[in-house]
Amino acid sequence: MVRLAPYAAAASAAVILWCAVRETPAPPAFVPAPIGRSNAPAAAGAALPVAAPVRAGPRVAAQQAGLASTIEVIVARNDTFDAIFRRLALDTADLAAIRQLPGIRQSLDFLKPGDAIKLTHTDGEIKELTRKVSETQTLKVVRGDAGFAAKMIDNPVQTRIRTASATIDSSLFQAAEAAQISDSVALKLAGIFAWDIDFVLDIREGDRFTAVYEQIFQDGKYLRDGEVLAAEFVNSGKMYRAVRFVADTGASAYYSPEGLPMRKAFLRAPVEFTRVSSVFNPHRMHPILNRIRGHMGIDYAAPTGTPVHAAGDGRVSFAGARGGYGNAVVLAHTNSVSTLYGHMSRFAKHMRVGTHVQQGDVIGYVGMTGLATGPHLHYEYLVNGVHKNPQTVHLAGAEPLQREALQRFRDSTAPLLAALLPVQSAPGTALGPLALPTPAPAGIRPEPLASGSFSVSSVLEDSRSSFADNRSRISTN
Repeated sequence: MVRLAPYAAAASAAVILWCAVRETPAPPAFVPAPIGRSNAPAAAGAALPVAAPVRAGPRVAAQQAGLASTIEVIVARNDTFDAIFRRLALDTADLAAIRQLPGIRQSLDFLKPGDAIKLTHTDGEIKELTRKVSETQTLKVVRGDAGFAAKMIDNPVQTRIRTASATIDSSLFQAAEAAQISDSVALKLAGIFAWDIDFVLDIREGDRFTAVYEQIFQDGKYLRDGEVLAAEFVNSGKMYRAVRFVADTGASAYYSPEGLPMRKAFLRAPVEFTRVSSVFNPHRMHPILNRIRGHMGIDYAAPTGTPVHAAGDGRVSFAGARGGYGNAVVLAHTNSVSTLYGHMSRFAKHMRVGTHVQQGDVIGYVGMTGLATGPHLHYEYLVNGVHKNPQTVHLAGAEPLQREALQRFRDSTAPLLAALLPVQSAPGTALGPLALPTPAPAGIRPEPLASGSFSVSSVLEDSRSSFADNRSRISTN
């Protein structure tokens, strides 16, 4: 016990000290008051003025509660402004007042999933509403002393021209990906040359292509790809070239350098990017009947439900079940040409005898009705009732440019065609955006610039954009 006495005394002292500290009141919070300055000199020995402490009260909390806050809302499926306002406890009377502003109701209420809306409010009272109504316009509504006022703000975009080349090793899309070409541009290339190249049957390893196309930017940020202005495709050693031309009527189309339209009366293939399961063969052994029975068309294997397109303009002469063809459509075209589409799972809406269709219209969907071992489209091409090989038959072109438009075509497309000239670039690499100087004086032909650049009407900045997309694959034959 004697040994523990010092420790007990120390513990008692600590407890007494802790209690004294706990009972001592904390100094009041204060805000320094402004110090008034007097022009009269201070009396000798007079004390200097001291700022009196001001205790913070509930007024500060009230000011914080009244501060405006900004919310950014991403529109969900089936969202409306009414639902958004109620969900965020905003004043719906403000929404009604905004809707009464002239000329903005449609721009305000037409919402799409993914749209962004920025709302600034104070305790549910709307101060400002901002939403992008299009790629180039933003709607802004601001509350003023006299109520709400709305205005449209222009968001200009900049167009840059880029050229890129690639060589196909395994598929069109893999080659495009290696050259940083987006899927949309690759699909447009396939569409431009669809009348000359069957992208199911004809693509070979070693084929190469070049594209000159627009890239759309806004405030220096890449938005999307625009139109393909010129393109070249070398397929099995044969070169195809196309350039985009806008007529006086505003209609655009692709033409060869000579002014001949790329569009033909018929597409080479009525389905997009499938594989061929059976070619044209008059002496084929039928896989179901097990006897020689000519295969007078081409079979395109594709998943059930794949859209089937009309190969050319025409009229439906038959639509229904047709023996071994299953669900079939026959189209009658000009010049005694007819096309047949068999084994479809179902027909497109309003597909009946007498219906007129245009090239590219969806007329049905791939299936395996009739004598079929798997889902595919059977396609036939007939002239005066005689079967022709759809892959090799000569396809007539559309009307060429008239003489008065031909010279303007040559003048406006010459710089674009110059951009397709061979450049010093490794296969499968992109050349990047083109810096485009102002055009040369009349009578002087502009010369191609280094690195694939060429002359058009404006100066565009260089930049590089990478694209990270999941690519579909098309195998070469």
